[in-house]
Amino acid sequence: MAHEPKGREREQRPEERQPEKQRPEERRPEEQRPGVRLAWLLRRWWEEAGNASGGTRPTQQALASKVGVDQTTLSRYLNPKHASTAPPRVVETLHTHLRAPAAELERARELCRAALEENSRQRSAGLEPEPTGGTGTADGGTVDADAPGVTSGDGTDGPGAPSRRRPRWVVPALVAAALVLAFVAGTVVRDQYAPDPRTPADGAAAGAAAVSGAPAEGALQWPLLLKQKEDLFTRGRALQHLLKEREYEVKADGFFTDETQEAVMDFQRRKHLSPDGKVGKRTWPQLVKELGPGAEGHAVLALQELLNNTGQGGTEVSGRFTAATADDLRFFQRSHGLAPSGRSDVETWLFLLVFQSPPDDAPEYQRDTSPLPSAPA
Repeated sequence: MAHEPKGREREQRPEERQPEKQRPEERRPEEQRPGVRLAWLLRRWWEEAGNASGGTRPTQQALASKVGVDQTTLSRYLNPKHASTAPPRVVETLHTHLRAPAAELERARELCRAALEENSRQRSAGLEPEPTGGTGTADGGTVDADAPGVTSGDGTDGPGAPSRRRPRWVVPALVAAALVLAFVAGTVVRDQYAPDPRTPADGAAAGAAAVSGAPAEGALQWPLLLKQKEDLFTRGRALQHLLKEREYEVKADGFFTDETQEAVMDFQRRKHLSPDGKVGKRTWPQLVKELGPGAEGHAVLALQELLNNTGQGGTEVSGRFTAATADDLRFFQRSHGLAPSGRSDVETWLFLLVFQSPPDDAPEYQRDTSPLPSAPA
């Protein structure tokens, strides 16, 4: 019986050859969200970084320091179980450091833009971004839009459901009518029982907001912060940095304690506002500052803290308004329909305070100094 020489690989016949495996990011891309496809692409860049002759793949910790983000943020960018929200600056830096194929840079930029636009649309609609591609379910799977009993996106029932059809205008019309009635009733009650005790300073601030083209009250509301034991995270730290900018001696740890309340009340008295110690729609516009490239200090720290937690990727929190800060701010403004000036006007501060992601933890530079949430106020 004839035997092949030892060490020689037997050639497979065409019918015996196994089909080449598809890369995960190339499987049915039309059904994957751009953020998931971007995560697969960035993950592959990192995994293949050490394949070149003599090359070694960098650790995520080392790579994070080169990119300018913390390791937790970088891990989310490279995790296909989550829709990546890496900003263009981070994508381009990863492409350079990982020596990824030049032909894939433009594709990565397109996925990055599409992912961040989708993320902004979901936040504007009050929805949390889904962790995986497709229409999300609790187990990370997808919902079949053609399955019986599933309501389709146009407001009609899917195949297999009864032939009942509801006109598209019914629900919006009912919602609009309810909002009109609620607004009219609220106006009547307010005018009759609670006259507005606004001061001249408040009226001037409201007029300035109208001239600046800020959205009407009710479209976006300034967040209301007041004394409590719970950690207020980025909004609380931003408030305290803005107070420190005004030379108040408060600790920027996110906890609204007696110290913070006293500083707020003193600031309100100086601005001829009602000194109730609550920071809302009348105090925020007086407290924030317009900032631009070259600015330094606690107000810049407040801006960078908020910008870093908007879900668009890592912004360095340094207290210096650098060119990278301006680029990140312009991207945020463009994503939310604001004029991309790269400067923090009152309207930009409002959007930054409203569109904050759920906090994961205290910032890395502060984890050793932050009190526990159970600490006494």
